[in-house]
Amino acid sequence: MTRTGEQPLDRLLYTITCGLLHLLGRFPYPWRQVCAGVIGRLLFMVNRKHRRIAHGNMKRAFGDELSAEQIDAVVGRVFENLFHILFEFGWSQSLNDQKIDAHFTIHGYDDYQAAAAKGKGILLLTAHFGNWELLPIIGHMHNVPFRVVYRPLDTPFLDRIFKESRSRYGGVPIPTRRGAMRQIYKTLRKGYPVAMLMDQNVDWYEGAFVDFFNHRACTNTGMALLALKSGAPVVPLFLIRAKERFHAVVGPELETIRSGDLTKDVERNTQLYNRVIEIFVKRFPDQWFWVHQRWKTRPDCPWPRC
Repeated sequence: MTRTGEQPLDRLLYTITCGLLHLLGRFPYPWRQVCAGVIGRLLFMVNRKHRRIAHGNMKRAFGDELSAEQIDAVVGRVFENLFHILFEFGWSQSLNDQKIDAHFTIHGYDDYQAAAAKGKGILLLTAHFGNWELLPIIGHMHNVPFRVVYRPLDTPFLDRIFKESRSRYGGVPIPTRRGAMRQIYKTLRKGYPVAMLMDQNVDWYEGAFVDFFNHRACTNTGMALLALKSGAPVVPLFLIRAKERFHAVVGPELETIRSGDLTKDVERNTQLYNRVIEIFVKRFPDQWFWVHQRWKTRPDCPWPRC
């Protein structure tokens, strides 16, 4: 279907890319594994920029725990994971409920139900971990459409593909544009869950400097502000890949810290969210997005720990 204002080149690229994704998704599981491994390793060898970023990030996080050889091995698997995501993205386009039940398992759903019973909506704390693009499927399994906060891509045809994919299983994307916070508040008041990926670097005016792997990282404060002002419970949700299956792990509700000092409460709650993300990254380091410059924004007055 042609979109109003869509450029012919974007429409052509959209059609070609959708066709390629559909083709990749039809590969049997063993083929997907081999292809993702081979292509990922090739990218690891030729993409010096992102290999250097991933190495630097892992050394910052695990420099005292892992050797250079161990870090190199994990970074190699990180590049493979990027292509597992691509093949799985294509595979997910044609999933039916029977296949979803065969490949996806939810752990801790009772914790989700307990938080939902409060009637204030739910803030789902997650990250670019495992295959985060498949998270809307988890909501679909229990007929609970997720709202997913995302930054629109700069490339129009890719943005359209990802937006349509996130909507395919009942998800409702919320772009991080002006008015996004008001839209999230309205969504929470209606009792819907809102997923936010909280592991990306932001500029100093968008976040707070809190610890992430014992180094100061500028972290988005949006979730903390939403939790404090709306009263919505914060519940961790991470999608972990284990061969042909995906395990959605729902954690217990995180207690929102309230001392009456808004600035300190925002920082303390944001710090808590980082700690939760750390737990999962430490357990499955090759499933996190290490090629992102997580510590890019630096404090004006560096702490000794930086």
